[in-house]
Amino acid sequence: MNLLIADSGSTKTDWRFIDSNRKIIAFRSEGYNPYLISGTQMEESLRREVLVPLGSNTPTMLFFYGAGCGTDANKYAVKKSLATIFPTTSIEINTDLLAAARSLCGPEKGIAAILGTGSNSCHFDGNSIVANNPSLGYILGDEGSGAALGKELIRMFLYDTLEIRLKEKFVNRFNLTKEIILEKVYREPLPNRYLASFSIFIYQNIEHSQCIDLVVENFRSFFKHHILRYTNAVDLPLHVTGSVGFYFSNLLRRVAEEQGIRLVRVTETPIAGLLNYHIGEH
Repeated sequence: MNLLIADSGSTKTDWRFIDSNRKIIAFRSEGYNPYLISGTQMEESLRREVLVPLGSNTPTMLFFYGAGCGTDANKYAVKKSLATIFPTTSIEINTDLLAAARSLCGPEKGIAAILGTGSNSCHFDGNSIVANNPSLGYILGDEGSGAALGKELIRMFLYDTLEIRLKEKFVNRFNLTKEIILEKVYREPLPNRYLASFSIFIYQNIEHSQCIDLVVENFRSFFKHHILRYTNAVDLPLHVTGSVGFYFSNLLRRVAEEQGIRLVRVTETPIAGLLNYHIGEH
């Protein structure tokens, strides 16, 4: 059986193809969040960024885990686009949150969380998600995410509350005006990706106290509104996947400890754990 596994966030998608001889093809494409990309755009991207690296290989089963795939309507839209590209393939659509849970927790109980461009979390019983505090997206929620970090940094820049040295670095790096920022955020597509892109600057300047405070306060908000709301959260292991959790893991562990939460596993992406999960299933 030829398996194709996809873990899709709002910014990027990690793909793994494995054939019956256990030969693996690994590649990456853009993200396919149905809230942010149309079916036509997705199909055009799939032809360019997925069919090309697959070459002559055809999957018999495709497991697609995606951000924005929590509703039946969005699952249907994503499946329709995938079926257009892979008409003979059996396709299963699940959320990126289930991907995180299966990858991080395996058959064990725990809390699985995503801290990437966006944020999300769930209580996993070793088989299925039993509780989920809703992710409200980059406008209303996404606490602790790259988009939230970037939004706060931009606010500090526009309100002129950045320390002088940090402001000088920001200006020299990006050369932005208020007009450019507002155009990017309110008029151009995928503003969440734009905001999240500034998390790289925060990471590169994490020695500045304002950057440390910005990240720590966002993580505290994430724990307050998500992790600590699960029943018996202090008794469950917490596992986190995503670039923000991974690259700011020292600060994440600091906040987890102050909140009385046992943070166990932090990975940059869930794809390796997903591959192991599905190899075990098949």
